[in-house]
Amino acid sequence: MNRRDLMRALGAACALSGPGFPSPALGRTGACGDASGPSESRLETEIVRLKLRHTWTTTMSSSDFRDTLHVRLVRDGVTGHGEGAPIIRYKENAAGAKEAVLSVRDLVTGSDPWQFEKLLGEIFRRVPGQYAAKAALDITLMDWVGQKLGVPLYRFFGLDPSDARITTFSIGIDTPEVTRQKVREAQAFPVLKIKVGLDTDDATIAAVRSATNKPLRVDANEGWKDKEVAVRKINWLATQGVEFVEQPMPAEMLEETRWVRERVRLPLIADEACQRARDIPKLLGIFDGVNVKLDKAGGILEAFKMIQIARALGLKTMLGCMVSSSVSVTAAAHLSPLVDYADLDGNLLIANDPFAGVQVRNGKLLLPDRPGLGLNPA
Repeated sequence: MNRRDLMRALGAACALSGPGFPSPALGRTGACGDASGPSESRLETEIVRLKLRHTWTTTMSSSDFRDTLHVRLVRDGVTGHGEGAPIIRYKENAAGAKEAVLSVRDLVTGSDPWQFEKLLGEIFRRVPGQYAAKAALDITLMDWVGQKLGVPLYRFFGLDPSDARITTFSIGIDTPEVTRQKVREAQAFPVLKIKVGLDTDDATIAAVRSATNKPLRVDANEGWKDKEVAVRKINWLATQGVEFVEQPMPAEMLEETRWVRERVRLPLIADEACQRARDIPKLLGIFDGVNVKLDKAGGILEAFKMIQIARALGLKTMLGCMVSSSVSVTAAAHLSPLVDYADLDGNLLIANDPFAGVQVRNGKLLLPDRPGLGLNPA
């Protein structure tokens, strides 16, 4: 190829990629003769109040709304969206998450988002705790990168969207009458997740079973403090069509949970006991699997690492979520082809979702094929 042919080929590549997009030939923004270089970056934050369809009750709290932090990175004509859903269990709230993001705003806007691994490493170094805030920034960057590359995030990770899992639909703790109503509303979902952990557990399961015979997964949210009570309840749940039990005892009671696991007939999945990658090795022999959540891990990249580590150690993997909008839930859903189980319904529990992203048909997650997260305004 002579110089004239080379220049023609580069011109065609630039025309396909468009101004400010990565050049297929040169692999960097602005390489197609954009003399102006990258545009100014802007990082925006907003606390969004999500209104729940039903009062959401677990062993930890009861609420009619949740506040989440939304983040937007505007650069080179593309807006990346992110969300973090902080909860009191981890001593986080939306105001604190916003403050954490603003503390590194100059770092984010002054850095090259293509070097997201390096940038996120520096964010993790500078910001103590505040993992929901870190998740919001991570999701924002990955959405921006996916859009600039022109590919959905599942393709960025080399995943097949047809492998996306069936998600459970969660039933919060309530009166038997309202529990039955919630079960009826979840008719389209083939598997339900039932919140337990209180003295009303027997009545809750009885109400569910009076309305459906679907497979159940149970989450105690650290509610059982006595190991003998936990054994009795879990072995009874094994007779009720339950597939596994999530976090039966408080996260710090690992030896008690080991004792329980040796005496029960159902697999145990760690949630609160497994917040980040470093927690996984110590759970071997105590739990059969781990529930990975972006807001605990600090984003998509950290969640991806956790899933790979857990799989390498022979543990089952599950992707969960907080009550959040389609931003956070869709971000997690892009990783769902990697895991054994999915509990990605946080956006389905709210009445004012500002975005549309991942969809659900007969319980199966349908990943958007648009670039990045693939979000559209609701």
